[in-house]
Amino acid sequence: MEIKGIIWAFVWFAVMGGVLGIVLAVAGKKFAVKTDERIDQIKELLPGANCGGCGYAGCAALAEAIVNGEAKPNACAGASAENAKKIAAIMGVESESNVRKRAQVMCSGSNDVAERKYIYRGAEDCVAASRIGGGIKTCPNGCIGMGTCAKYCKFGAIKVENGVAVVDKEKCVGCGACVISCPKNLIRLVPYDSKQWVCCSAQDKGPLVRKYCDMGCIGCHLCEKNCEAGAITVTGALASIDYTKCTGCNKCVKVCPRHIIISPEK
Repeated sequence: MEIKGIIWAFVWFAVMGGVLGIVLAVAGKKFAVKTDERIDQIKELLPGANCGGCGYAGCAALAEAIVNGEAKPNACAGASAENAKKIAAIMGVESESNVRKRAQVMCSGSNDVAERKYIYRGAEDCVAASRIGGGIKTCPNGCIGMGTCAKYCKFGAIKVENGVAVVDKEKCVGCGACVISCPKNLIRLVPYDSKQWVCCSAQDKGPLVRKYCDMGCIGCHLCEKNCEAGAITVTGALASIDYTKCTGCNKCVKVCPRHIIISPEK
């Protein structure tokens, strides 16, 4: 009798399991949330670096945002021009061309020219170091040089040399992840083929900048006065370049007494 009871119990549980399985299968089909197949198609065309430079958590999140109309098909700077066209085609829209950009660290304060405030022993992280008196360098806008930007770069385009972050132009895709990561806001996205850039972010007047760094911009206006295209403006005590006007004549590079307007062709 006990054996029959056990057998019937097994049969009962088997039947109940089968019924519940069928119910769950039917419910799963009925209430399933359909995923737009375009999301996976677009995700396959993205780099997969999940760098966050687009402003989304990763490539999957960006793909979903594009499908939902929250982001443009060319929102990923790391995607090739060909893949950007394919994404636009998937979305049924015209492809918008991106002006290729690259990151540039606007600081020349290497270890041999920048004054230091203290010796730092702690986490090798720019954000952590910046919380102690703004960082190890006297210049409040100087590169801390602990490579946080390099850690955020998924393309291996940044490394620290002599206390300053340096961008490898050939590897940089202009995703902007490093821009977001820098606690000093020293990294800018500039046109890929930029002929010059002001390699400084100092905000103080000349006499004070001279105490910070042997190469800081002192706001002398010589670059501004000698730029025939009107592409350079000195605001406060810092020069900046308008790339829509710059002709690449190199006059600003030649007249800068501090040598902080850099050109690969000088």
